[in-house]
Formats: sequence, structure tokens, C-alpha cells
Amino acid sequence: MSRIGKLPIPVPDGVDVRIDGQHVRVEGPRGELARSFDPDMTITLSDGLVSVARSSDEARQRALHGLTRSLIANMVTGVSEGYEKRLEIHGVGYKAEQKGETLVFSVGYSHTVAMEPPSGVAFGLESPTLVKVMGIDKEKVGQMAAEIRAIRPPEPYKGKGIRYVGEHVRRKAGKATAAS
Repeated sequence: MSRIGKLPIPVPDGVDVRIDGQHVRVEGPRGELARSFDPDMTITLSDGLVSVARSSDEARQRALHGLTRSLIANMVTGVSEGYEKRLEIHGVGYKAEQKGETLVFSVGYSHTVAMEPPSGVAFGLESPTLVKVMGIDKEKVGQMAAEIRAIRPPEPYKGKGIRYVGEHVRRKAGKATAAS
């Protein structure tokens, strides 16, 4: 039995879960998310707990069991608490500035790079070198943070670039001097 899939998902106060066959809609104080799941998964709501069951023990269904449960749990967490990813910018003169909803990055290129947030995602700037990506959909928040990081990934020699807060960048030694 799937250790993740068999765990029930507690629904906090203020969150409304509606299940219509394979379509699940979750509403909470931060917004609303909806998603359709595989027809082989049985999703039920009872006594404030959402549970997911599978119809057989095939490998595909075992994989979908834990995935379905995790996706629903992420939806419930998203509408109740929300998600955020924080990125830090390292490098002399590297910075970000916010113009309306858009973030404009100056990270060593001959031009600036502008990033527009997709719907359901917002940017925050704690300082010129600390960016927050916030939203209720974990998938969109993570994807947007990855796209921002991809503008200038951290390089291993000086450590310059955009990285997640707490990310460790393995440093390499530079050129060794020639001994004569």
C-alpha cells in the first residue's frame, strides 16, 4: 500500500472541498483551485478528511495513488496558506527592480531582462537582491522561480548569479599558477 497515498488529507476551517467524480474544486481564503484526476482514482470526502483510493494494485495505479493525494494536499495548502519561493541575487551590480507587476533584472548582460508573472502568481521584492515568488498554485510558483533562476544560474567559480535562498553552490578552484 502506498505510504503517501493512504494518508487522509485534513481540510482546515475556512476551506471548502467539492468533489464531482474525478473533478476536485478547493476554495479557501486565498482563492480557488480546480483539477481533474485519473478515473482510476476514487476520491472521497468524509468528516473533514479527503481520502484517495485506487481500484487495483498495478504499477501505474500505485504511482498515481500517491501523486493524486499529493496534488490534492498541495491544493488545500495553497488555498489556506499559499506558497512562496525566495531567490537571492549574487554579483557586483546584479539587482532586480519592480515596475508594476513586472520584475526587471540587471544581471550582467548588455540588456535588462523583464519577467511578467503568470495569472495567480505575484512577485515581491524584499531588497534589490532578494526576490519572492508567491501564489496559491505550488506548480506555478515553482515553475516561475525556476524560470527566474534560469536567467542567470549561479556559476561555480565566483558564485555569481540567481539562486534559491539556502541553495548551496559548489565552488571550483580557479586556474592554478604555473610553478617555475
